[in-house]
Amino acid sequence: MNNSIIPVFIPHIGCPMNCVFCDQRRISGSLLPATADSVRRDVSSALEKLPAGSRPQIAFYGGSFTAIPAGEQEELLGAAFEFISDGRCSSLRLSTRPDAIDPERLDRLERYGVRVIELGSQSMDDEVLALTNRGHKAEDTVRAAGLIKSRGFSLILQMMTGLPGSTPEKDIATARRIAGLGPDGVRIYPTVIVRGTELYDMWRSGAYREHTVEDAVAVCAKIVPIFAAAHIPVIRLGLNPTDDLSGGEAAAGAYHPALGELVLSRIYLERLLVMLDGRRGSGLLTVAVHPSRVSVMVGQHRANAEAIRSLTGMKLRAVPDQSAQKDEITIVSVANA
Repeated sequence: MNNSIIPVFIPHIGCPMNCVFCDQRRISGSLLPATADSVRRDVSSALEKLPAGSRPQIAFYGGSFTAIPAGEQEELLGAAFEFISDGRCSSLRLSTRPDAIDPERLDRLERYGVRVIELGSQSMDDEVLALTNRGHKAEDTVRAAGLIKSRGFSLILQMMTGLPGSTPEKDIATARRIAGLGPDGVRIYPTVIVRGTELYDMWRSGAYREHTVEDAVAVCAKIVPIFAAAHIPVIRLGLNPTDDLSGGEAAAGAYHPALGELVLSRIYLERLLVMLDGRRGSGLLTVAVHPSRVSVMVGQHRANAEAIRSLTGMKLRAVPDQSAQKDEITIVSVANA
């Protein structure tokens, strides 16, 4: 089965608000909005690079698609639908706002082959939503999610951590409420301070405290297991690296090219500490994990190994176990010196 996606970025098109954290032009790396002609050109170019017989999905990312005037939606959807009609692409997906979903809009999306809708809920705390100038409330996400699911679309929900007015407890509560809505997947975006945004000015003035990489790792290590327990895949953790962000437009905040691995590594560390149950020693602690998780267990720059040594006095050794499940950890031996 081919799971490739052809992204089409539509920065800021349709969005009625100016969220304090947002500069989609820099985040997406795209400066110009999409047009019907650019959709045809970009999709055709992408298809040339894919193996013969591929039937990728076209994805409109970066803006609030269903808040675009209806005529412009029709133009963009129509251009993309040409590739579905002739069998070169399988379906469409798009991202939008919770308060830009209603039955009429869903009728339009269904006609043009949209199968997946991503909602930028960001937080389920109304105070946080107001402080970030989102322009909608948590109940809008609840209503929109229900409508989308009732119509048979796949639902992806996006949330952020570390927004103005939020706390780790509020972020964890948001994750629990989102999990309760039963999405088919989630994206978690810890807050990044992008130059030129209102949040950047708030940070520079001291009105906002940076949500650091460490802050994000700590809270996401609590959030990811919530979705895992509900069998909801986390399909993205952290912003996709771009030349603009890596080149300095990400002034501060939780921007790291391997944020997902850092979070997974922290989850492994916390699970191992629970398994040790306060045990201390001075020898070698050997644990077995799936071969693909050895570096995760040890931690980037051996961070987990150093933490285990500091907290328990033991030296950590992770060994591969071909028979282990992907996220299984087994204590093989504890050899005291």
